[in-house]
Amino acid sequence: MTAHSSVHGAGLGLRRALLPELLAMAPGSVDFLECAPDNWISVGGAHGDCLAALAERIPLTCHGLSLSLGGPAPLDLDLLRRTRQFLERHRVPLYSEHLSYCSDDGQLYDLLPLPFTDEAVRHVAARIRQAQDALGRRIAVENISYYAAPYQALSEIEFLRAVLEEADCDLLLDVNNLFVNAINHGYDAAAYLAAIPAARVVCLHVAGHYDEAPDLKIDTHGAAVKGDVWSLLEQAYARFGAVPTLLERDFNFPPLAELLAEVGQIRRYQRAVQVEVRHG
Repeated sequence: MTAHSSVHGAGLGLRRALLPELLAMAPGSVDFLECAPDNWISVGGAHGDCLAALAERIPLTCHGLSLSLGGPAPLDLDLLRRTRQFLERHRVPLYSEHLSYCSDDGQLYDLLPLPFTDEAVRHVAARIRQAQDALGRRIAVENISYYAAPYQALSEIEFLRAVLEEADCDLLLDVNNLFVNAINHGYDAAAYLAAIPAARVVCLHVAGHYDEAPDLKIDTHGAAVKGDVWSLLEQAYARFGAVPTLLERDFNFPPLAELLAEVGQIRRYQRAVQVEVRHG
């Protein structure tokens, strides 16, 4: 299994629309880049050359989109094989996927929530273990945002803890998703953080969301990170330490300088918690 120790600091999502600016940015602007291997496995030509050039200069992590860990259909073994080759070719230390499903007799092009039941725990955990065996490494699963909740015999955090234990995998904690879900479903985000097994947390995500109403937030990845999410990120660092953290932005791209300013904000929070640990 591959260790995650080479990933640190603050990263940015690698998107094709950002390629020219990412290639031109100053060394040290970000500590790592994250891409979706599903979108790059078969890409050659100029875009493939750009990805290879960035991967040579900046550590690369990967976040899958279409493995459908919780789905009913058998795992796509060919996708797993090609993903493993991609991860090994680019020396990727951290691979994550969503704790959800996105296919049923074809791709559904959305990340759909699982029922929070013991049966679903056993089902998805077995598939995570199968994926880990096929990839030859531990993987991290990400908590998703969801709006229509399927049957819940367990709470969200009880379900998450059970999956992590049963699958013996790691957690990519999306802080924005946690904030959005806590507002939309009426639970305490701080209590959720406190219940997460800290040893499982290997990476964090932050992103922007849309305020539809005081009690309805929409996870968009299309805006700047909001103040309440920054505050929750600080709480996460207090709980887990300065875990590697990625800024996600999928559309409505501002100038790269604005994204790097948010990366800088992540770094400031990380430095602050590191200082507290040294002087605590």
